[in-house]
Amino acid sequence: MQVTTIETPQLGDRSYLVHDGTTAIVIDAQRDIDRVEAAAAAAGVTVTHVAETHIHNDYLTGGLAYARKHDVVYLVNAADDVAFERTPIADGETVRVGELNVKAVATPGHTHHHLSYVITHGEEQAVFSGGGVLYGSVGRTDLVGEEHTEGLTHDQYASARRLAQEAAQDAALYPTHGFGSFCSSGPATGASESTLGEQIASNHVYTDQDEEHFVRELIANLTAYPSYYVHMSPGNTAGPTEPELTVPDSLDPAELRARLDRGEWVVDLRERVAYAADHLTGTVSFEYGNGSSFTTFLGWVFPYDRQLTLVGSRADVENAIRDLSRIGIDSPDAALGEDPRQLAPGAGVSSYPRVDWQGLISQRPAHDAILDVRRDEEYAASHLEGAVHIPLHELVDRMGEVPEGRVWVHCGSGYRAGVAASLLQRAGKDPVHIDAAFADAKAAGLPMAD
Repeated sequence: MQVTTIETPQLGDRSYLVHDGTTAIVIDAQRDIDRVEAAAAAAGVTVTHVAETHIHNDYLTGGLAYARKHDVVYLVNAADDVAFERTPIADGETVRVGELNVKAVATPGHTHHHLSYVITHGEEQAVFSGGGVLYGSVGRTDLVGEEHTEGLTHDQYASARRLAQEAAQDAALYPTHGFGSFCSSGPATGASESTLGEQIASNHVYTDQDEEHFVRELIANLTAYPSYYVHMSPGNTAGPTEPELTVPDSLDPAELRARLDRGEWVVDLRERVAYAADHLTGTVSFEYGNGSSFTTFLGWVFPYDRQLTLVGSRADVENAIRDLSRIGIDSPDAALGEDPRQLAPGAGVSSYPRVDWQGLISQRPAHDAILDVRRDEEYAASHLEGAVHIPLHELVDRMGEVPEGRVWVHCGSGYRAGVAASLLQRAGKDPVHIDAAFADAKAAGLPMAD
């Protein structure tokens, strides 16, 4: 058995191409299926099956589009109520993929109808656990409704034990989530590979012998997840199409000016340093160079019922279009270029100060507010004394709570603070971007409230 991993670090997910050297199955394909097509071509194999472990909550699947395009079998849990034709599969059923034997194992917890797949090839075995058992933890259990969370957490505990009975301990484990995905929960590790046996020995879902304690602890440690998740399950149930990834023609300067004048969502993809120094008035900064943050935080803040316009280099716009298609933000318009004055001659150009922690200490008047835009759990763990706290994903709706006057804004690394500074300025506020790691604040001499 050979496994090709197709990573999507922007979302913290993995897809898998599994084959016997000739015939292959794809597990949890991302929506941009050209990467799967390229992997299959590179391996010299024919894909005959595509399978879903569950109806995903953090991205739109490419499984249906791939199956239709290549006329292959599409395996989706028989219990999932979907709007498209698929080959239903249920707990305990097996399919043959060349020399591979693929067995579906019901592992509810991340969702009600979650499946894992145990694939056997001769003496070799691998487990594709989706959002079930991850490296160091399990998939979160609160994505299908608060009223289901406790029951699904009990299910997740039982499912891990069921999986341990269905596969050998030396079976390689291949989860879909857990590599930075908000679909993971608890102490997920940064491991890149593991076996089922290694997880049995170290993962808290196995080592905690008190089920009630495990349930309480997992639920207590669940944190906020991106608001765009609400669009993913309905989209996957309806059946996503293959995305259009072509870069559109660049907007006419007059049209770009008009969109800015109307207050539309125009997103500048340049580095936050360049943006702070010089940008079109009314744009919002989402630095693309930090790709792992771009998709999550733009999807978290952007209102899905609006038209999106991207501003940046052709390469950044092209990459951003691909990334955004995975979370259902399709067909954004674009203004190609990195010089604000050339993109929209005559339009307003703005800037704002950017400092580090020493700049905050030496330049900030005592009456100026400090705004912390990290998530609730980050703020609760430690924060600057006197800081106002509004998480980035709540800032647009809570702009009225931002203090008057100059506002010095920080986050954990500087990325979210750059987004927040641009949103503040767009709303008529007077921001200063603190572009520094929060981990360095105490050493810089800032008083902390732990």
